[in-house]
Amino acid sequence: MGSSTKRKKEKQKDFQKPKLKVGKARAKPENFTDTSFRSKAIVLSQQSLHLAAPSANSQFTHHLSLLSSKSDTQRRDSLAHLTTTLASRPVNSPLPQPVSVILPSLLPLLLDASNNVRTQLLKLLRTLPTTDVEDHVGQLLPYVRAGMTHLAADIRLSAIEVLSWMVEAAGEQVVACAGGWIKTLNCFMSVLGWHTEESSRWSSNRASFGKSGSKGKPMIKVLGALAELLSAGIGEPGTVDDLPGQTESSWQFPLCQTGQHMLSESSAPYAYLNLFGQPRDEEGEMYETREDRYRVFESRFMPAIQRGLKSAREEGGELGRASSGVAKVLKGAVAYGPGP
Repeated sequence: MGSSTKRKKEKQKDFQKPKLKVGKARAKPENFTDTSFRSKAIVLSQQSLHLAAPSANSQFTHHLSLLSSKSDTQRRDSLAHLTTTLASRPVNSPLPQPVSVILPSLLPLLLDASNNVRTQLLKLLRTLPTTDVEDHVGQLLPYVRAGMTHLAADIRLSAIEVLSWMVEAAGEQVVACAGGWIKTLNCFMSVLGWHTEESSRWSSNRASFGKSGSKGKPMIKVLGALAELLSAGIGEPGTVDDLPGQTESSWQFPLCQTGQHMLSESSAPYAYLNLFGQPRDEEGEMYETREDRYRVFESRFMPAIQRGLKSAREEGGELGRASSGVAKVLKGAVAYGPGP
């Protein structure tokens, strides 16, 4: 009885009207906040106001710095802004930033987990001038090879697409740079499952492309990229002129083999000497001539690729037609041989 009477009294307190005394203000509630103060000025730290809009170069640099953002949407939007800026610039006008400054921020995105980021990155790479891409193939290839051997199937396919663009833009530089021939072919062997005798001891004999691998579409893209690489590396060489409009036979005596004495257009004409770099093994060596590339290809990769093409033709369909493109390039290379 005692506890119930106490509860009744507590409830009655809520409905009792407080008695106010003359000259004494009403008691303030417990959650009362005093807002009677006034401020003459509000100071915001780290704020900079400008009347003029930022320049295009400053915006380009700003979005370039945002490529390391943790947000996938921010990285994709920044890549889209950079792509629009490069694509809309006047013809023959310089880039807002040199390619040597742009590439270090772009290269890690080749292995980005977001498919939208990698797709937008490829669009950006296609807007870069071809002459600038030729000088930076050595920087791109290690990241492309890392993507080709990645555990994620979609990252492997994105790396294959980037490699196809590189071969299209600078095929000769791709196959002739340090590690560009043997290491890249080893990556193709790993992706396709056409392993050589050495790698078949520790790896499987069949490539896995994830959920979409059953339809064969990823394999078709890989075979197309392999055909492009082989065509650039050991395909039948074309006629190379010493100067535009002048062939070797057009030079009069004593100007014989003039092209061998002209200034090289490459940014590093003596890179093959490796004067200041680390010692290279056979895989990291530069194979600048078609004869050297064909000799290495014939001894290390020819049997494995022929076995793989045979099994691909047996499956038929689109995969068989894609393998015929590689077989055609390989047939032309064998017919031409190591050269005259």
